[in-house]
Amino acid sequence: MSRRHPLLAGVGALCLVATSACGVAERVTGGAEAAPVHIAMPDWPGGQANAAVAAHVLETELGVEAVTHPTDQATAWDAIGDGAIQAILEDWGALPEQTELHVELRADVVDAGALGITGHAGWFVPAEFARAHPRALQWRHLNDFADLLGGRILQGDPQFATRDEAVIEELGLDLRPVAAGSEDALVEEIYEAGTGGTPLLAYFWQPHWLTTEVELAEVRLPGYYPRIELRKYLNADFAAEGGEAAAFLRNFSWTADDQNAVAGLIAHDGLSPAAAAERWVAAHPDTVASWLADDRPAG
Repeated sequence: MSRRHPLLAGVGALCLVATSACGVAERVTGGAEAAPVHIAMPDWPGGQANAAVAAHVLETELGVEAVTHPTDQATAWDAIGDGAIQAILEDWGALPEQTELHVELRADVVDAGALGITGHAGWFVPAEFARAHPRALQWRHLNDFADLLGGRILQGDPQFATRDEAVIEELGLDLRPVAAGSEDALVEEIYEAGTGGTPLLAYFWQPHWLTTEVELAEVRLPGYYPRIELRKYLNADFAAEGGEAAAFLRNFSWTADDQNAVAGLIAHDGLSPAAAAERWVAAHPDTVASWLADDRPAG
């Protein structure tokens, strides 16, 4: 997968209004009306759900204009470092060199705590297939099912950076990576296999809204795709001087079920991220209130 989580990243281009770190203090301190808070908007539905809900709460509860910017993860790190955006709300740790550069060396970005979700990528088969062939969930027996699985591990976008080729070579598996062409195409094939009983082995990740529609089972691989605590990051100047807006973004956290609910409205039901966020926020006032509490400990 592209560099976004273990290993995904969006492919959208960053479309930013002109702004810089030197202007952050003016935007978020007292006196004049605060200028917008700029939030990175990944291209995957879960990441869009984070950004859209946070933006909706900023505008409706705090009266702060929020602007979301479609961006890939590498560009987002450059932008948050120089203050062009103020927040990355879902980082999978796929670019540790950027974290080291901006958080540890330059100190122009701060860790804003956990998102509340543990991310995980790996190899999955439809649960019905796993029940019929339980030995297929053990990597040592995958070659016994290679022909039945079409000799392939299905991926999404061909630009996605995965470890699948290395896994296949190191484990001596009779498989080859095949790109579906996009995340949407991958989701469609998994959905069809999961609901129609077709054998399929796919590189996939959680949380993902599709798991609310299709039951999947994971092949047990020897540690290639670890579980990752997803984290948030803020521009350092904004974190120090952003007042209620920065405090809210530090407090913002939710469950995988929460995220999947909003992501499903976007990817499955066809709502815009803003409309999906509005619907979810209206139905969860207690959760929103907890994000706005000023006595909540940092994540």
